[in-house]
This record gives sequence, structure tokens and C-alpha cells, in this order.
Amino acid sequence: MAELSESELIDKEVTLRNMRLTKEVLETRRSIVRWLALSLGVINPGESRLSSVAVLDALINFQFVKRSDPSVSELAEYITKNWEPINEKTLRYHLLRMKKTGLVENSQGKFYLKPPAVGDKYDALTWATALYESDYKEIASKINEAIRELRSKSAMDVV
Repeated sequence: MAELSESELIDKEVTLRNMRLTKEVLETRRSIVRWLALSLGVINPGESRLSSVAVLDALINFQFVKRSDPSVSELAEYITKNWEPINEKTLRYHLLRMKKTGLVENSQGKFYLKPPAVGDKYDALTWATALYESDYKEIASKINEAIRELRSKSAMDVV
């Protein structure tokens, strides 16, 4: 029997961390955005790069505060004002990375956090609830199918 190439079986990875939301985290905007970036898998624990956190902050600000979809230049302007200057290539790199993970979408030169299938994309709870719902349902369905197959094979082994 040929060996499975496990990496070729991966359609998508979903990183979502259930983290404590402490009063220390809630003290500053930057610590809250860093917590969100860790929670959503935008960065990994111990990572010191701030550019991806700044991009996430800008997207959150436009979506949930300004209730609008920004262009690259609007994102760059926000990041420069609130973090530090970011070059367009770096900004586009982080947007593409977030798009590949399914966190960000774009249309007609505007970028936004992936909207829910149903409901107000500018409502944080609606957005967060729906963010990975379809991914989790698909994963759960495949796990269920694998367990069904495993049970049927186990039943055959007993006979």
C-alpha cells in the first residue's frame, strides 16, 4: 500500500485560539489588537512583528468603527498615523496572507474582513460567530465520515 502524503491532504488550516481576556489585555488598544491577532491566528505566540497586527487593527477600525471598506491607501494612512509608516508592498503582503487564510476579502479595490453569509458584517458578534462556521461544519462532517468508515471497518474486523 502506498504511503499517504499528508501535506497534500490539507485543504486549509484554521487557527483559532481560545485565550483569556484579562484586564491587562484590555488596558491599551495595542494590547487588545495583539490579543485579537493571536486569537485569530494572524500571529503566533512570541512573534514580535507588528506590521500584521497594525494591518489587522486598521481592518477592524474600518469595519467596526467607521463601518466602511478601505482601499490600500486608506489602510496605509491609518497605519502610518496610528502605528508607524508601512510600505505598500508589506501592506499588500499581509492582506494577501490574511486573504489566503480566509480572514480578509476584497472587491473593487476595497478590503474587508470576511463578511458573514447572513447578517450585518459591521456587527462584531455576527462577524465573529460566522467567521469560521462553514470551515468547522465541513471539518466536522469529514470527521464524522471518517469515524463512520472506521466503525464499519472495525465491524468487519470482528467478524
